[in-house]
Amino acid sequence: MSFSIGIVGLPNVGKSTLFKTLTKKRVDAENYPFCTIDPNVGTVKVPDKKLDKLAEVLQATEKVPTIIEFVDIAGLVKGASQGEGLGNKFLANIREVDAICQVVRDFENSDIVHVHNKIDPEDDLRTINLELILADLEIVSNKIDRLKKTLRSGADKQTEKIISILEKIEGLLKNEKLAIKANLDDEEKSLVKDLNLLTLKPMIYLRNIDEKSETVSKFKDDYAAIEMNIKMEADLAELSEEDAKEYRQELGIKESGLNKLILASYQILDLITFYSAAAKNINQAWTVKKGATGPQAAGVIHSDFEQGFIRVEVINIDQLIECTSETIAKEKGLIRTEGKDYIIKDGDVCHFLFAN
Repeated sequence: MSFSIGIVGLPNVGKSTLFKTLTKKRVDAENYPFCTIDPNVGTVKVPDKKLDKLAEVLQATEKVPTIIEFVDIAGLVKGASQGEGLGNKFLANIREVDAICQVVRDFENSDIVHVHNKIDPEDDLRTINLELILADLEIVSNKIDRLKKTLRSGADKQTEKIISILEKIEGLLKNEKLAIKANLDDEEKSLVKDLNLLTLKPMIYLRNIDEKSETVSKFKDDYAAIEMNIKMEADLAELSEEDAKEYRQELGIKESGLNKLILASYQILDLITFYSAAAKNINQAWTVKKGATGPQAAGVIHSDFEQGFIRVEVINIDQLIECTSETIAKEKGLIRTEGKDYIIKDGDVCHFLFAN
């Protein structure tokens, strides 16, 4: 299972530079609005020290990390929901991602023009969120009208339930609040999933800073927020891995911007990592939603595994690394056998048994 994060924001806030830094894929990052017209897509291997260590201990022939897909989308401007700038083209692109990372600028630079001629990250957030809200409001209101027309021909409890959910969302949107604040349960989400609402997507707010910026975040507590000096990260990305690591240590930076963004992505999408591994074979990391059962995790590897699931042999990756081999782990009784109701834990190393 891979997942995608759409990188969005006003023009000239550092989106494309962030994308280039994350993916090391060459994209235009010039100093003018709408430089990025078509979304750039890049897949990144998720750094995983535990997978590296496991592959080393088991002398794996190959190690395959999980991946994350980043989508760099053209700058959003006020009025996008009404077609301003790249308008609907922009909004259509971000409807396809799993989560949205909003980049806002919080540094002064007279050589880089801000589309609003002022540096105010919270105002930028309000502008972006309002355009997403207005775009969703039009979709939700139109859907409610269509569904109410179908009710005239007779009672339909399912349709009535969907209308009730949408009216709750509509009320939030009209008050300029994100639909995610409706706190829908899984069943309610599934009933409105086809609308692919932007404001129902989990969001990360990334504050692009420089060495002169305040170190305390200006974001409110309820935002999933991180801070990053994108320019510095871009410079570090040009260095060798060893040189970049040494430079970070000199600056007192404990982890890269990429790792911070991936961690935030996992958290807001409620994801965990499990592994498939065998001595002198392929060791691989897999991503699954928290709460997934053994059969569901097996299905991430191959759909046939889910259908024919019998049981799963499980051990925590740290325990397996400490044991240095599956044989020793079995002798110590650390490898457990679990059935269909087992809930996969973050860091599980799984060997699935299934019927052909």
